[in-house]
Amino acid sequence: MNSVSPTSASASLPVKIAGLGHYLPERRVTSAELEETLGLRPGSVFRTTGVCERRRASRGETNSRMAAAAARQALASADRKVGEVDLILGASASPEQMIPCTAALVQRELDGPEGRSACFDVNATCLSFAVALQVAGSLIASGAYRTILVFSSEVTGESLNPNEPESAALIGDAAAAAVLTRSDEKEASRIHLARFATYSESSHLTQLLGGGALHHPNSPHTTPDMNQFRMHGPAIFRIASRLLPPFVESFLDTVGWTKSSIDLVIPHQASGHALRHLAPRLGFSSDQVFLNLPQRGNCVAASLPLALSEAWEAGHIQRGSRVLLLGTGAGLTLGAVALTY
Repeated sequence: MNSVSPTSASASLPVKIAGLGHYLPERRVTSAELEETLGLRPGSVFRTTGVCERRRASRGETNSRMAAAAARQALASADRKVGEVDLILGASASPEQMIPCTAALVQRELDGPEGRSACFDVNATCLSFAVALQVAGSLIASGAYRTILVFSSEVTGESLNPNEPESAALIGDAAAAAVLTRSDEKEASRIHLARFATYSESSHLTQLLGGGALHHPNSPHTTPDMNQFRMHGPAIFRIASRLLPPFVESFLDTVGWTKSSIDLVIPHQASGHALRHLAPRLGFSSDQVFLNLPQRGNCVAASLPLALSEAWEAGHIQRGSRVLLLGTGAGLTLGAVALTY
């Protein structure tokens, strides 16, 4: 494969994240519990994944209910009412059901006024939230919408593969949401650049085969293992390690930022191994990189917005902070968003 060249960029948009929120399922699952369940040696889960505990949704904690809880926090922090939202944009890898979109179910959970907001979903797996920021930012900048609620909500338990203990132990459940509005002329808040690049020769490395037309649930040829998540972590790490550095260099050159000028790098919490190598490989200091993997696990599409919300809640970012969202997703896709909070 060749080095990365710009594939999808957006001009700087006068759009801000006006509010953030998140929801964590009540049930904590420790790595010690999983080691017992999966028949693994004590201490092996943390050594291989970097995760001490993760949250797992219980039966009543559906995608839409978790998303609505996160959305209420985000709306409160933005000082907005649900009736002011004119687009609800879902950004998750795991839909609550195939039809309708999860965004419509979230509107219902929020008691949003009928017909006041449009609803649709995007799915770019772990990069869904980053892609949704680009979509929402462009729609607000164009004047098509004024206030957009973006959410990511992941419920993964039934899809985890006990025959792949590393991925089964790595993944957790969560929801997070953001309210986007247009920035005032005097505000520094902007979405400066969003870029994504897909290398589909590696699409087989992360898959969940079932659920679509090729391996339909009603087909007698669809086997139970087709409905379980599969990920070849070491192969993905090798490829991403080669592709990410030139991708990030090109991205920062385009946006005009130096690495030292970035206040906080928020990576997709892919795995402990990946995150240990991220800062030195990409040239950031460890103090610049926000991590919540040990307590949250890899929350798929909710990973990026959950980390963003927790970083804001903890005071790591304020208005005017330069933030870089960075990650990889199935496809294999690389993605980055540069924004001033």
